[in-house]
Amino acid sequence: MNPMRVTTAHSYDTTIAQLTKRQADLVDQQERISSGKRVVRASDDPVAAALAESVQTRLSRITSDQRAIDASRTSMQQAEGALGEAGDLIQRVRDLMVSGGNAAYGDTQREALAKQMEGLREQLFSVANRQDSAGRSLFGGLGGSSTPFVQEFGSGSGQVRFDGQRGQQAATDVRLPQSMDGNTVFMRVPQGNGTFVLDQGAANTGSLRSDIGKVSDLSALTGHDYRIDFADVAGVMQYSVTDLTTATPVAGQTGVNYTAGMQVEFDGMSFQFNGAPKAGDTLGITPADTPTDLFKVMQDAIDALRTPTNDTGDNARRTQDLGRSLTELDAGHDRVLLARAQAGEWLNRADTITDLLGNREVDHTAEKSSLEDLDMVKGISEFQSQQVGLEAAMKSYASIQKLSLFQYVS
Repeated sequence: MNPMRVTTAHSYDTTIAQLTKRQADLVDQQERISSGKRVVRASDDPVAAALAESVQTRLSRITSDQRAIDASRTSMQQAEGALGEAGDLIQRVRDLMVSGGNAAYGDTQREALAKQMEGLREQLFSVANRQDSAGRSLFGGLGGSSTPFVQEFGSGSGQVRFDGQRGQQAATDVRLPQSMDGNTVFMRVPQGNGTFVLDQGAANTGSLRSDIGKVSDLSALTGHDYRIDFADVAGVMQYSVTDLTTATPVAGQTGVNYTAGMQVEFDGMSFQFNGAPKAGDTLGITPADTPTDLFKVMQDAIDALRTPTNDTGDNARRTQDLGRSLTELDAGHDRVLLARAQAGEWLNRADTITDLLGNREVDHTAEKSSLEDLDMVKGISEFQSQQVGLEAAMKSYASIQKLSLFQYVS
């Protein structure tokens, strides 16, 4: 069998192919050095490319979360500032209420106080409808109207409704709410002492009034309506309590002699009488089942200040109404302060989340770099080795190409 013969042409073709491959490898290495990437395309390292793509997806999610937390922080900063402003307005209204209880003031002075309170109420209404820099309502809850608080019958009516969507978005590990539930902040103020309400009869002519009352025995509360009637019996003022729900007298509270400053207690309720009632005066007690709102509380106080002084009963009714409004205003103020504290806590959490996302971004960036970035020292060394090898191969090829049998035949 004849030995295999390798032609000169085939040898040259093989050498040219090797040189071409070396040159292509050198160009690829030069591209890696220029880009700083070990994996320029997926074919360079399929496994590393797939892992790097997964890491890039997580980095993109972090960027999205960072934008969301920045938007939430901006909204909460504006909400916290608005709640601080609301608290200041409520405090100013409270000061005016206290001034309005001055017995030396006449109708003119009280009207001036009422007008100031109207202006403050309108300012509070504006704060409650405030929007953030992106046009979102700060106190719209879960959404709904861009103007969540609506004055139903025009200025001064005292009727405000909430057109937002009640509820509060839950905070997560990487996201915070961008608005607060204005219904909870401004519209859920407990009436009276939070359990029951004492109201004077509209036809009272004496100076009878009471304090706001308190719960003395929670287990004894009935949730019924009551009426306290005053009568002059043989020159002695007496009172009797009737349970209007059952239409029966309350045991031990019938024909009781009245004394100014006396403490009355029955069915788990306790309150103090003051002033001098006249025969026929009444006092009603109703459960505080339905909450009121800060706007109505202020309007009730404004209406009380504008009650003309025609007799002793008007002064007593005004004092009673202002005392109740003051208690309800304080309860509403507490809710505003709690909401402001919640906004502050969310701002603190936003800082924590920002730090967390920043640390995750650093970790993922380092992971992505380890998968696809080029070790420049190693890359340049390989490039130089390939360059030297290519140059040596080309010089060898050039020398061999000159060899011919005719050069040795003379």
